[in-house]
Amino acid sequence: MAQTQPDALTARIPARSMGLKLLLVCLLALLMSIPALFVFGLLSERTNRADQVAREVGGLVGGPQTFVGPILSVPYVAPPNAPNEAAQRGVFLIFPTEASATAASRSEVRTRSLFKVPVWQADLIFTSRFDLAESAAKAPPGATLDWARAEFLIGASDARGAQADVVLKVADRTLPLSPASSLSDVSLQGDASGPSRRGAGDPNMRFFGAPAADLATPTGRFDATATMKFSGAQRLAVLAWGKTTSFAARGDWPHPSFDGGFLPVKRHVGADGFTAEWSVPFIARGVPAEGLTDTLQRLGQAALGVSFVEPANPYQSVARSLKYAPMFIGLVFLAYFLFETTQGRRVHPAQYVLIGLAQIIFYLLLLSIAEHTGFDAGFAIAAGATVALISAYAGWTFESRKQGVIALVAFAALYALIYVLMRLEDFALLIGALTSFAAIAAVMYFTRKVDWYGQFAANETPKAPV
Repeated sequence: MAQTQPDALTARIPARSMGLKLLLVCLLALLMSIPALFVFGLLSERTNRADQVAREVGGLVGGPQTFVGPILSVPYVAPPNAPNEAAQRGVFLIFPTEASATAASRSEVRTRSLFKVPVWQADLIFTSRFDLAESAAKAPPGATLDWARAEFLIGASDARGAQADVVLKVADRTLPLSPASSLSDVSLQGDASGPSRRGAGDPNMRFFGAPAADLATPTGRFDATATMKFSGAQRLAVLAWGKTTSFAARGDWPHPSFDGGFLPVKRHVGADGFTAEWSVPFIARGVPAEGLTDTLQRLGQAALGVSFVEPANPYQSVARSLKYAPMFIGLVFLAYFLFETTQGRRVHPAQYVLIGLAQIIFYLLLLSIAEHTGFDAGFAIAAGATVALISAYAGWTFESRKQGVIALVAFAALYALIYVLMRLEDFALLIGALTSFAAIAAVMYFTRKVDWYGQFAANETPKAPV
């Protein structure tokens, strides 16, 4: 009777299947990805706050600025379409046959709390060469152009950035500028690299005007040069306002991003700043050389822009690292599962939860520290602390200093891989896929002798029930 009692006790003990344990570990890895969504929400809140600060600081200096050089505005009256309708009135816009612009910028970083906003001041020169003989013949059918009320127009997206009065010279004469009377402001279309990208809608162009009554004639030919001194934040852009347009920009900001409808044909970026040159022929601009207000609106598609990128902004890198959170949580869980199968010692699901929480806290540490130190230093501190913690926990769990050292090496390599993924943006998907494949191959190899249906691994000695 005494001999059969242990056998009966053993029969009542539930078998522990390693296959079921692996399925449980995979399920826990997926469940631990849910808290990462809350970190993502916190990241979105901080990102929105940074954008709000950028708009507030940028609004004080002019914000992202878009400019257009001298164009000619001529009011017209056209006969009505029907007898009972009033005469059609509008503005006929004439763009120069050749246009060129230069911009020399000086930049600095403004800070508010933890957030940094790059701002700039620029000296701009715009030159327009007009030949009105052909353009005047393309007025709306039957329209009468009122040349006596013709006006030169120069535009900027935010007049608050003006650091000095705009100076316009035409035929050796200096013309005073004031808010335009023929055209106050126009909403540009299609400039996806400008303020519309940040949810502020299509950027508006505010115009300054100067009378052109005694200079603009149906057969006139002349040059107009405008000199401007403006400030702004984050971006400087010039519209391709001429039939053919050239633009040369230089500045001391070492991290420019060239955007807009056209990329520069020449550019140089160094530690001391950048230079860039654009050339837009008439056929590439895709907008007629004259037309109504809608023609001017379409110029937003032909912006030549340079954005002043702040490389210390950590939010984009943290967001990219969070996208890989499920994969790396799963890889750490698989590593602990391999430790189980090779050490013959069980890890409770609650311990997996603790390991997953440590990895989620890694992203909190990364976000909070990177706001103060930048992404690189923040990653080093957060990753070092997390790797030390989960490696030490492996040593405590398996009661083996050797296992703790092995875990330290493995997890250090894993977090180094996360950093590489953040820096090799073009190869991130490839490296992530190869790493996942290698991890699955390692699990297959080290668990090749595991009895997935049995109570213990092949190399584990059953312990007598107590």
